[in-house]
Amino acid sequence: MSTETMPAKSLAPVARGGLAQSVTDSLTIAKRNLIRMMRIPEMVIFGLIQPIMFVVLFTYVFGGSINIPGADAGNLKQAYKDFLMAGIFAQTVTFATAGAGAGIADDMHKGLIDRFRSLPMARGAVLTGRTLADLVQTALTLVVLAAVALLIGWRAHEAIPKVLAGFALLLLLGYAFSWIGALIGLSVRTPEAATSGGLIWLFPLTFISNAFVPVDGMPSFLQHVAEWNPFSATVQAARELFGNTIEGRPVSVTGAWPMEHPVLASLIWSVLIILVFRTLAVRKYRSATV
Repeated sequence: MSTETMPAKSLAPVARGGLAQSVTDSLTIAKRNLIRMMRIPEMVIFGLIQPIMFVVLFTYVFGGSINIPGADAGNLKQAYKDFLMAGIFAQTVTFATAGAGAGIADDMHKGLIDRFRSLPMARGAVLTGRTLADLVQTALTLVVLAAVALLIGWRAHEAIPKVLAGFALLLLLGYAFSWIGALIGLSVRTPEAATSGGLIWLFPLTFISNAFVPVDGMPSFLQHVAEWNPFSATVQAARELFGNTIEGRPVSVTGAWPMEHPVLASLIWSVLIILVFRTLAVRKYRSATV
């Protein structure tokens, strides 16, 4: 009498495949993170305070001292408000990167990522869901910030579809940078390190740009850096779509292509950043949780 030996079944969860399943899993994780944000409202409140402070400080402290080339001499303060706000909007969406990285690092530190990995779900869903939830929070912050900007006198001078397109480009840049934050969060050991790592490179990126001061006054080599900066491309695109540019003023000091075609350049930069850093982040996620 012979006994037939049956192969033992693996107890490891098998991730279900398919684009539809990946979308479903990502939305489930995004919902989980949004519920968490609603239960901790101070996360949203503190995220609003910093950009509002930047608006007030730059407008009322520096606004009267910064000259925008080509602006009407009798309307310098209003010219700076129109010039500034696209930069503040862009800074706000990119600074959310630090929060995204810290959140993922915290989940790693608490072992939550390993729990997600034990479930039969798409591997990239955890990171995609997290970045989508951060995008929703960033959009909320942007709405509040736009209201504050209107209160202090900023105005958009284009039709509503163009204005909405400007905000869409800003959110796309923020989403792209959130993948950089995800990679940083997976690469460090603590949330504190993720916060520091998420901010240390953002300051030179945002300040060596056309966001807060005209590029004209920078040294020649910094002008080239600023005008090829992906952050600058989105700022310039937003200014054009908001109607906040000065008629007759050259859009570029160095003749840089991104400044001559800012909307297209902003799209290219953002999509490229998403493709590169999403690939790296998902790869890091897989190796970090094995």
